[in-house]
Amino acid sequence: MTTSPEQHSPAAEVDVVLPCLNEAEALPWVLDRIPSGWRALVVDNGSTDGSDRIARELGATVVREERRGFGAACHAGLTAATAEYVCFCDCDASLDPALLVPFVREVRAGGADLVLGRRRPQGRGTWPAHARAGNLALARMLRRRTGLRLHDLGPLRAARREPLLGLALTDRRSGYPLQMVVRAADAGWRITEHDVPYLPRTGASKVTGTWRGTWQAVRDMRRVLAEPPVAPAPAQKGTAR
Repeated sequence: MTTSPEQHSPAAEVDVVLPCLNEAEALPWVLDRIPSGWRALVVDNGSTDGSDRIARELGATVVREERRGFGAACHAGLTAATAEYVCFCDCDASLDPALLVPFVREVRAGGADLVLGRRRPQGRGTWPAHARAGNLALARMLRRRTGLRLHDLGPLRAARREPLLGLALTDRRSGYPLQMVVRAADAGWRITEHDVPYLPRTGASKVTGTWRGTWQAVRDMRRVLAEPPVAPAPAQKGTAR
């Protein structure tokens, strides 16, 4: 993993991790919506469309992760982050990073340790049927595994950086978001979920655009659910779910 020179800019209040693979068209929209005072960490996962150049020109810090995989990109961003709070958001313009402001506020106030966005599709075709079916199946498996009554395992989320690192996440593929939730639940974190608008993405999906991609992701996540429970450090002193 390598980080561009922008990493030496003044410390931000919040770092937003944006895993990126050929998102040149969506980047201007996404980066324009990063809240003031926050830092955008665009993790380039092997783009060939100039995404890294565009991100730099728009003022983002670019982290390069050679190992392909959604989890690899997300974790590279997490380890490159320096802010107390870290957020995650897709880089395809399907989710507005400005929606993360109340998520961070809730974590800061102690109302939750991990806040997730429940995607609410805006318009027909925004969320393909096979992707919804896979998400529903995973939510049910997650409930059996942890007792959490979540409806979505979407990418929009916020938590404190050091406790996230303490979860010792190991998945580097599509199971990364699920593993974060499972290990947080095992550690007794308070996890909340809030509705967020889910917009038609810009460009083709690398995962949910096909049945094959969706069920490969489901397979990765089922592997995560089969892992034995671990006992990572709690999110913060005195926190219990």
